[in-house]
Amino acid sequence: MKPLILDRDGVINKERDDYILTPKDWIPIKGSLEAISKAKSQGFYIIVVSNQSALGRGWMSIEDLNSINRKMQSTLAKFGGRIDAFLFCPHNPADNCDCRKPKTALLDSFRLRTGINYKDCPFFGDRISDIEVAKKIGARPILVNSGKANSNPPPDILVYDDLATAMQETVFNQTT
Repeated sequence: MKPLILDRDGVINKERDDYILTPKDWIPIKGSLEAISKAKSQGFYIIVVSNQSALGRGWMSIEDLNSINRKMQSTLAKFGGRIDAFLFCPHNPADNCDCRKPKTALLDSFRLRTGINYKDCPFFGDRISDIEVAKKIGARPILVNSGKANSNPPPDILVYDDLATAMQETVFNQTT
């Protein structure tokens, strides 16, 4: 199993300052679903890992989150793709839990349950916290500026405009 890890908001779908709370709020970024589908067709195990503090704040329910994920899956299926695993932290940042990125508990527990190896797997994110967690688990961090643009990314990190471009340059050119 070769994993490929993605943050959700700002990487797969458009970021909103007022949060993605319903399926109608979830709008894919141009080219992201096609890129995920292509990765899936090349044998990648697709993992989405995200902080979902709207749950901990009481702004949405787990059913709301599941509805958003179902919309993502059904829309992605139109391109021949799918997400294999959704991992999320439901806590408010003030909770100081171990599963909120950049902490690694979500990915560590998933690794223990599945035996998956993250070493050098691509990890696409739009925030420095995504880069930090990728480094901690031994993945290869790749930053995209389609969400929260980073004006001073670490000098050793590849940065691309969006997921489609990032995958084309870092994943597909290596496997095709």
